[in-house]
Amino acid sequence: MSTGIRSMTSRDKPEIIEILRNTPEFNPAEVNVAEELLDSYLNDGQSSGYIVLVAQVNSSVVGYICYGPTPLTEGTWDLYWAAVAREEQGKGIGKALFIQAETEIRNQGGRLAIIETSTKPEYEKTRQFHFSNGYRIVGRIPDFYADGDDKLIFLKYLR
Repeated sequence: MSTGIRSMTSRDKPEIIEILRNTPEFNPAEVNVAEELLDSYLNDGQSSGYIVLVAQVNSSVVGYICYGPTPLTEGTWDLYWAAVAREEQGKGIGKALFIQAETEIRNQGGRLAIIETSTKPEYEKTRQFHFSNGYRIVGRIPDFYADGDDKLIFLKYLR
């Protein structure tokens, strides 16, 4: 299986939304926010502040990543959203998306990549994925998302 990674087009949006809806960690409100970022990128390109890459196997979109430069910083980037179709997880697609995003960030002078995520138990696999890709926890905000649901801040130096 060969995974191709490319910029998102409007034709990809329905498949990405389906992946998000089928990802149990994301609730409907979160899917709506992810869709807003996709629309912003589709309407305004990189001037939206977002970049969206998709992973494609054969003719199907099987994953995506959305990231962008952090406003008012020098070389800091946020990785906002990433998801891989459940049936395609564990095949290196997420890793390939992260590697491509990090490469593009470096090429644009990026030095830090930041990821924010939840401490909910269902996010354990996600947190382990981030650790396995060289990210480390540098901050925690208790009860950020809800009582008992802290925000974890992951960091990776890209230089």
